[in-house]
Amino acid sequence: MGAGADLEPIVQSQAVPTHENSIVILGAGMSGGVAARTLREEGYDGTIVLIGHEPTPPFGRPPLSKTYLRGEETLDGWMVVPERWYEDNRVVRVHATATRLDTDTHQVHLQEGGPVPFDRLLITTGGLNRTLEVPGAELAGVHQLRTVAESDAIKQESRHGARAVVVGMGFIGSEVAASLTQMGVRVAAVLPGASPLESVLGPEVGQVMASIHRGAGVELLSRSEVVRFEGAHRVERAITRQGRRLPCDFAVVSVGIRPAVDALASSGVAVENGVLVDELCRTNVPEVFAAGDVASHDHPLFGRIRVEHYNNAEKQGAAAARSMLGIGAPYAYVHTFWSDQYDLKLEYVGHVRRWDQFIVRGSLDERRFLGFYLADGAVKAAVGVNRGGDPELDEHGEMAAAARLVAKRAQPDPPALADETRDLNDL
Repeated sequence: MGAGADLEPIVQSQAVPTHENSIVILGAGMSGGVAARTLREEGYDGTIVLIGHEPTPPFGRPPLSKTYLRGEETLDGWMVVPERWYEDNRVVRVHATATRLDTDTHQVHLQEGGPVPFDRLLITTGGLNRTLEVPGAELAGVHQLRTVAESDAIKQESRHGARAVVVGMGFIGSEVAASLTQMGVRVAAVLPGASPLESVLGPEVGQVMASIHRGAGVELLSRSEVVRFEGAHRVERAITRQGRRLPCDFAVVSVGIRPAVDALASSGVAVENGVLVDELCRTNVPEVFAAGDVASHDHPLFGRIRVEHYNNAEKQGAAAARSMLGIGAPYAYVHTFWSDQYDLKLEYVGHVRRWDQFIVRGSLDERRFLGFYLADGAVKAAVGVNRGGDPELDEHGEMAAAARLVAKRAQPDPPALADETRDLNDL
């Protein structure tokens, strides 16, 4: 089914070229943009249509909670490709929201405009912010963060001396709390656990993160939750379960995301905590693929997982594009991600949710260490705090060596992992 004149009324800038085959990418974030670029790099010459509800071209989101929020960096360097590239490479960008996917007729239905036909479809819809269902959450000054517009709105609020409540201290919440503090905002952070990032990194690293935030001036309200926001016309205070009244000029709610799969209802595409895909990013429906935050993929090392980080969005978008062209390989990427907070640099490799040993090489007190997560004796993941190097850029660094341990399912002697004199490459 070729894409033709039916698309012309709904595209932003250019007419859709007519080819005998067409690939539609539903979702114009990092994965979608990388997929479009990869398709052209691999020689695909047919129609590519990229559908997204955000007005910006595909870009990497990490600066929205860090350097962009603080006004230290533009997003120019985070674009997948320059905006001009799409027109030059005959990639049609459609600014629209998808409402329904019909896999029988091979069409994506949009909120406005006619349906978009496809031969092959890549779902890269990403995630949607989870909402905090409490009274007052709709008040002006209560923000979330995922888009450029939302980052801009928080930046506008962040005058020196303002008071902010941050709800949730996962990665986005922790980075926002750090950035606001660096901007001179007084931050109170409310979190359900004992310490920031504890559910992902464990209590030892969580305590390190808590001490860093408290040392910077953040008031941490652990094992707590916001039950309502109050204010006459905009938010003036947050009320916790324990009855604490936290005065604030604005609030940022960061309680995670959910996979953006609403348009897939009744499509026949299997969904369970995201779009289920195999090792080649294929769904259960022929010629329909998925990648990025929305994809729950079958990983050869980690089993079925869904990963919400930049590195995966980038690499899986490329992997899915190649699979769509019949030249793909099983997606076996040993996942990595990073976080910058204050002067802290955190790197992580692997994937684990439950472990029975945590081995430290270095010093937790000095905030410079490697930590290894072991399950049944095998290294499943590792974290580096102010140490180890970027595993993506430095193949000789300690974090790259840790990634190799994960990939090999290595079962090193725990004392050897902790021993600074032992080369990780020898374990």
